[in-house]
Amino acid sequence: MKTSSQPIRIMIVDDHLMVRRGLATFLKVFKEFELAGEAESGEMAVQLCEKFKPDVILMDMIMEGMDGAAATRLIKKQFPNVQVIALTSFKDEIHVKSALHAGAISFLLKDVSANELAQAIHAAYEGRPTISPGVTKSLIETNQEPIPGNDLTEREHEVLLLMVEGLNNTQIASRLTVSPSTIKSHVSSILTKLGVASRTEAVALALRNKLAS
Repeated sequence: MKTSSQPIRIMIVDDHLMVRRGLATFLKVFKEFELAGEAESGEMAVQLCEKFKPDVILMDMIMEGMDGAAATRLIKKQFPNVQVIALTSFKDEIHVKSALHAGAISFLLKDVSANELAQAIHAAYEGRPTISPGVTKSLIETNQEPIPGNDLTEREHEVLLLMVEGLNNTQIASRLTVSPSTIKSHVSSILTKLGVASRTEAVALALRNKLAS
């Protein structure tokens, strides 16, 4: 566990040199961040992850060879504690779902502001997802599937709202005055009913379908 004086180590993965330079310059502005290393491909990211030991990875999704989703999937399998933020110019549903299914905790567009990216990095390090508003809006406009979540119980809806706030199981249990194991059961039921595989996907779906209101 890092102390408050230790910076969050970040690895940048992008096949464009200028993008990597820009992100590296961004990291220098925030003293709480440290550039752990860079990779210009998905294959290189997987190979260098053990060497660089990043806490958070800023992962481009569209790269030649192994794309960001495939790299994310392998990294999360080998290094489950590493958090991956998908950072891309594409906000269509296919790329969003691909990234989240692969294990990315957040999905951001490359036009994100410096402060928004910094907040997303802190959130990812703490295990909280972030989805760019532009991505959520795009999904709302393009998704024609029936709205899920109608079969959630009142308690499950309460738990989902707290998941959207970024609370973990222990914090939710404390807020609702129940045991963490009870919340774990609720979360499992929520994921099943929403047809998703992770908390991040559940949060994205809740925002997309306005289940968090």
